[in-house]
Amino acid sequence: MPSEKEFINQQKEKLEKEKSSIENSLKSFATKDKKLKGDWDVKFPQLNSENLDDSADEVEEYENLLPVEFSLENRLRDIDSAMANIKNGSYGKCEKCKQEIPKERLTIYPAARACNKCK
Repeated sequence: MPSEKEFINQQKEKLEKEKSSIENSLKSFATKDKKLKGDWDVKFPQLNSENLDDSADEVEEYENLLPVEFSLENRLRDIDSAMANIKNGSYGKCEKCKQEIPKERLTIYPAARACNKCK
């Protein structure tokens, strides 16, 4: 069983890897909003008036990517929150009841913000 410090370092490493992976996924179809921290924008397609079928397909793909972008942004916020909690020493505490989040839950979901009871 790892020490508390080793466990937190393992979780931090997992969070950093996942953050990098999510950002790489977002970069494939969105750009970072320079004005709003933590916000990404799906690239709106360049519409071609000569080929309406292609334009319609591109708009449909854009609409399908919006909820994916939203979900990934939320995941990044959870990761950033967990990393801030590691930095300030409050990692592993439920945001609602302030009790310890079980290590099993944190191992599976390092960015967990709530214990099993409060989730």
